[in-house]
Amino acid sequence: MTSPSLPARVVLLAGPSGSGKSSLAARTGLPVLRLDDFYKEGDDPTLPLVTDSTDIDWDSALSWDADAAVAAIEELCRTGRTTVPVYSIATSARVDTEALDLGHAPLFLAEGIFAADIVARCRESGVLADALCLRGRPSTTFRRRLLRDLREGRKSVAFLLRRGLRLMRAERGIVARQTALGAYPCGRAEALGRITAAGTHTAEAAVRNAAPGRPSPAPAPAPSSTASGR
Repeated sequence: MTSPSLPARVVLLAGPSGSGKSSLAARTGLPVLRLDDFYKEGDDPTLPLVTDSTDIDWDSALSWDADAAVAAIEELCRTGRTTVPVYSIATSARVDTEALDLGHAPLFLAEGIFAADIVARCRESGVLADALCLRGRPSTTFRRRLLRDLREGRKSVAFLLRRGLRLMRAERGIVARQTALGAYPCGRAEALGRITAAGTHTAEAAVRNAAPGRPSPAPAPAPSSTASGR
C-alpha cells in the first residue's frame, strides 16, 4: 500500500548497538526519531530475560513498544509532528515527553537497534523511504559500545561487560537477522549516499504531489562531509 500524498517519509536506521547509528543520524542534518525512547519501563512484567540469567534482555524486541514507535512514525509522516517519550536508559524509565516537529522536511530518520523489526509495517503503510542496517567489525562495535555506555552510566560495569561480550559474539547473526527483516546492510559511507538519494527522491515526489497554490516542502539537507561520527 502506498500513500503518495503524505508530506514525509522515513528512513529506518538499524544496526547492532554501538554501530554508530546515532552519530550517523546526526551527521545527516535530518530530523531524528530516537527509537530507543520507546523501550518498556523496568517494572514492566512483560520484559524478557537473558537465557539462564536474571538480567533483563534489553536486546530483545520484546523489551520495546513497537506499536507506539510505529504510531509515532505514521503520525510524523501524516502531520509532520508528534509527541514522543524521553527515556532514561540508566533508570529504565520514561522521564518526560517532548514534541518532535519535522518543519518542512520531507524525510526523517528513525534510528535504533529495533528499527528493522518495523520495516514491513512501515512499508505496508506506505511511509518507508529506505531501511538500512549499519555493519562493521564486531571488535570495533564492542569498543564503541562499551566506551559510550560507561561514559553515560547506562548500567553497572558488570552488566555492560556481560552484555558487550554477548553482543560481540552475536553481532554477525544480529546483522543477518536485520537484513532478513528488510534492512539493507552497509557501512556508513554507503548509508549516507542512500539517505541522500532517498531525500532527493522524496523531495521531488513531494513537489510533484503538492496541491496547487500551497508551498512545497523544502528539499532535505545533504549529509555534512565534515561532521565526525561514531
